Amino acid sequence: MTHTGPSPEHFPSTPPRAEELDGGGGLPPVTPTAPGDRTGGFSASAPGDEGKEDQEWALVLEGLVKRYGSFTAVKGLELKVPRGRIFGFLGPNGAGKTTTIRMISGILQPTEGRVEIGGHDLATDPAGAKARIGYIPDRPFLYEKLSGAEFLRFVAALWGREGSEVEERVDRFLELFSLTPWKHELLESYSHGMRQKLLISSALIHDPQLVVVDEPMVGLDPRSARILKDLLRSFVERGGTVFLSTHTLEVAEALCDQIAIIAEGKIIARGTMEELRTQAGAGGAHLEEIFLKVTGGEEMAQVVASLRGVLDG
Repeated sequence: MTHTGPSPEHFPSTPPRAEELDGGGGLPPVTPTAPGDRTGGFSASAPGDEGKEDQEWALVLEGLVKRYGSFTAVKGLELKVPRGRIFGFLGPNGAGKTTTIRMISGILQPTEGRVEIGGHDLATDPAGAKARIGYIPDRPFLYEKLSGAEFLRFVAALWGREGSEVEERVDRFLELFSLTPWKHELLESYSHGMRQKLLISSALIHDPQLVVVDEPMVGLDPRSARILKDLLRSFVERGGTVFLSTHTLEVAEALCDQIAIIAEGKIIARGTMEELRTQAGAGGAHLEEIFLKVTGGEEMAQVVASLRGVLDG
């Protein structure tokens, strides 16, 4: 199936509201997943996944393993993410999140297992798989001797995109994140937040099917953070998929349709918020409480509470 990501011309330069982003053009919903449907399974064994053998998956991880010498960072991950979702990938430090993200993005090669993006195996068809992914890392490393516009043109050209359409998209993304006055300035003069905005733009410039985001709000001011949230939701409602890793659990709870929690290289909980509450035996709990319970962080929370009591006393 042909897929085209959201075009930046749908996004105004002033902070957009979600209903404004929904308003004109863009993608038709990808079937069988209806836009805005925040229920349903996302892995072969996830609750609610029955009868979805024909589901078109945006991302498939099969038996994914990564070893560094005698240390195994990722231990046989099995995961299927359907199209049209914001999927949260959470875990404590050292759990294997970043290693997994780098394998999905093609930066690291798995020791065992396979990664499939939009039906393309990353090992046997790397060009086809990578053309369907946009990656927003937590640290914005850029070519500092390029200007903002030159960098976006460069990224677009890597995927065979050039000409007037690219120029229009470059201008709209720069306008969206208030970078137009810096369009021709070298990236070495950009602040951390400005670089992060440019990376977000570069991840979407070639119309990917899947956007992988590692700590998306780092370095962003409140206006830009709001724009990014609405941008990701609009991207998903037009048939795209977001694979999002963050330590900001409030952001994950508000944005994500489905969530997996990883610890010590293994997925220990997964599902919608309601399914996670059921698995954790924590009816009505927020994501932070569920996260602490399933990752063994309750003891630390009790220590912090005791320290507060001492300080308050």
